[in-house]
Amino acid sequence: MSYHNPVLLLESVDGLEIKPDGVYVDVTFGGGGHSKEILKRLGAEGRLFAFDQDEDALKNAIDDDRFTLIHENFRFVSRFLRFYGVRKVNGILADLGVSSHQFDVAERGFSTRFDAELDMRMHQKSDKSAYKVINQYSEKRLADVLFQYGELRNAKALARVVVSERKEHPIKTSFQLREILKQFLPKSKEHKILAQIFQAIRIEVNEELEVLKEFLLQTEDLLEEGGKLSVISYHSLEDRLVKRYIRSGMFEGEPEKDFYGNISVPFKKGKLIVPSVEEIKGNNRARSAKLRIATKL
Repeated sequence: MSYHNPVLLLESVDGLEIKPDGVYVDVTFGGGGHSKEILKRLGAEGRLFAFDQDEDALKNAIDDDRFTLIHENFRFVSRFLRFYGVRKVNGILADLGVSSHQFDVAERGFSTRFDAELDMRMHQKSDKSAYKVINQYSEKRLADVLFQYGELRNAKALARVVVSERKEHPIKTSFQLREILKQFLPKSKEHKILAQIFQAIRIEVNEELEVLKEFLLQTEDLLEEGGKLSVISYHSLEDRLVKRYIRSGMFEGEPEKDFYGNISVPFKKGKLIVPSVEEIKGNNRARSAKLRIATKL
């Protein structure tokens, strides 16, 4: 299983300030790198629960009595922890990036490098795939996806071409999609624009921003007072949600002030941490990572 080195590994786990007998949650298990580092710091009485909806990740399960891997989307984190009798935890870690393994397995359809079927499902049994988004969404809905999640200014034109082409034949593969959109892909920006298009489709397929919001809203009740939230994001759409939630407990608007002008917020925010130059040199996927750590008040 080709899982690359976790991004900001020590910094994100340091941010949890592990208590040897504490209860911790890694909601994005993947190759298990963060979980292994947490387990190194836990004592015999400590417990670690991990979540991953990707069946491939189950093959990386850690043989340790203190560890439990839950095959579910982390939008259900509270529900499944209650199943195991856990209502409060000392720390929660989330690495929101798509794993290197998912990008590197051609048939998963996540990468622009391979000619693969349009899939992009993180949960392989999900009904919604990239094929469905490209071939069944209305022109307006597709344009909205490309604009909102890919931040593509020419989203309407891209959607118009896709809808026109699919009337002739279904669009089945990533290279087929790239060929259809080649007029919008100047050589100097081809990789960047394709990455934005694929990001938009992937976010829609996996409902990534909705999942993130649902997860964050649960962290306030899950964490003990003084508990730590450690979140690594990889693009501005994710980071904006994490930043705003940590700052105000909301995703939009501003919290209400009391008579004295004070606001009640769930977390004390820590400083923003980004990868070092050395880490980026050794792991290219670290280049856009941002780590935010917060303490439950």
